[in-house]
Amino acid sequence: MMMEKAVLSVITTNKDKISGGAPIFICDTKEEMDNVAANLEAILDGISHALSNEMYVIVKH
Repeated sequence: MMMEKAVLSVITTNKDKISGGAPIFICDTKEEMDNVAANLEAILDGISHALSNEMYVIVKH
């Protein structure tokens, strides 16, 4: 079975605005968040989308 569409992970600097079933990465700074999002995008073979200045999601389209 091939996964077609899914949220693979969430990266944030604001832990108060997130909960859910996807893996969550909480970062101390925006720079750390940007770096983690870029690395996870490559590792998970997904696409990174900034939802706000405090949050990215990595999705598989």
